[in-house]
Amino acid sequence: MYLIGIDVGTGSARAGVFDYEGAMLASAKADLVIWRDAGSIVEQSSSQVWDAVCEAVRGAVQAAGVDPAKVGGIGFDATCSLVVLGEGGVPLAVGPSDDPARNIIVWMDHRAVEQAERINEAGHEVLRYVGGVISPEMETPKLLWLKENRRGVFDAAWGFFDLADYLTWAATGSLVRSTCTITCKWTYLAHEDRWDESYFRQIGLGMLADEGFARIGTEAAAPGTALGSGLTARAAAQMGLPVGIPVGAGLIDAHAGGVGTVGAMGNDATENMAYVFGTSSCTMTTTAEPRFVPGVWGPYYSAMLPNMWLNEGGQSAAGAAIDHLLKLHPAWGEAKAKADTVGLPLAVWLANRAADSVPSASNAVDLACGVHVVPEFLGNRAPFADPHARALVAGLGMEEDLSSLVQLYVAGLCGIGYGLRQIIDVQAAHGAPIRRLMISGGAGQHHLVRQILADSTGIEVIATEADEPVLLGSSILAAVAAGAFPGIAQAMAAMSRQKQRFAPNLGKCVATHARRYDAFKLLQKAARAVR
Repeated sequence: MYLIGIDVGTGSARAGVFDYEGAMLASAKADLVIWRDAGSIVEQSSSQVWDAVCEAVRGAVQAAGVDPAKVGGIGFDATCSLVVLGEGGVPLAVGPSDDPARNIIVWMDHRAVEQAERINEAGHEVLRYVGGVISPEMETPKLLWLKENRRGVFDAAWGFFDLADYLTWAATGSLVRSTCTITCKWTYLAHEDRWDESYFRQIGLGMLADEGFARIGTEAAAPGTALGSGLTARAAAQMGLPVGIPVGAGLIDAHAGGVGTVGAMGNDATENMAYVFGTSSCTMTTTAEPRFVPGVWGPYYSAMLPNMWLNEGGQSAAGAAIDHLLKLHPAWGEAKAKADTVGLPLAVWLANRAADSVPSASNAVDLACGVHVVPEFLGNRAPFADPHARALVAGLGMEEDLSSLVQLYVAGLCGIGYGLRQIIDVQAAHGAPIRRLMISGGAGQHHLVRQILADSTGIEVIATEADEPVLLGSSILAAVAAGAFPGIAQAMAAMSRQKQRFAPNLGKCVATHARRYDAFKLLQKAARAVR
């Protein structure tokens, strides 16, 4: 028997076929359409996302060469984007384009900054469970924006879904929401198994409480719980699979990366921070008791691992920040052409070039030589919870050659590492220390990147055996839904394993990173003062 894990990221939908030991037989992907408009608007189409999911599933099954009848379970993860549907599941336009196909407000859309600030000023008790400050990336500020700016759409909406919950609904017809999605992004109090009615009334969304929360979910289930009667006839036909395959309640994509990695050591998961380095970055830290960390989301109960608490941090732009940073350099076009010639992403080509020019990966920090980057192009997600923060680059000269582009690239990676180090430091100060970073995500696959993260944070980085740990995380949900394991903890232990360890270098680069980390914090402070 086989399992299918499905990951819907910002730019693509991917599906992987796994066996019950966690080995991936094949994968396939389909690109997603994304619209960007003025006013920090970023939108997608739920119909196009679903079509891409089905295309990826068909492609993965075909590439794996397995009998569809032997698929035992399906698991989904997705970005924490808001899907808006009218009666009968018809998409409703969420922005000024008035295009009903554009019915998803993407996670990175920051149109609701004003609404988030008003919610924070009101200071409701429920905000304690989102690090004290709600983010415009979360769903209640976006719902409030819809009510205030698209009232007709808000009133006409039959259902508001986190993207992962939309996908499980499209697959099974079940309206049950994942405790991961609604706890982490909607202010559901999973430790009390309820919505806080007073919060919704205070912020101006009292009508949702009046309706008994029917439009945002009246029933929640732990990730991996089998939903409904499994795959519907319609969804099965679109995916090329048999009817009735068990489908597990989903996860946010970063949390799927956590599930796919934190159990790989076979030790106490509370020692391991899951670090998902993709378009954005997310950190997931598990504790036995709730830890309230200012500026770090949570603590969330049973949002990733059952009966455990989760603190979630990260950076609003990580891989995307590096990509944007590189585009600002005069040599970007030349380097991109060279990378394309050899069939490599530009960041990988630059990482190879940097690694080839130094005795060891730890020596790459010397290439940055005086250039410092605070890569907060989309604000600071943690630990300052500051959507108004912006990036800084210091130390640039007038060089336009490829060497100076490598210099900027390495400085940007160091900046990512120092932002991560801040989160680790703040969490440790509030009772949630960690010993290891369990890395996943496309932007963190290169050995140079992993070593720079280890050196810049001072924390060992562990890479797992799975090349696609986010997809593995979704396949673990599929395994639990299929009944192959009694729970996520047992499935993680059986399906995930460590592969490589990157210990922080204890040589002279320790002092170099310490100085650069001080400079990073000084630049952040100066930027806040100037603003």
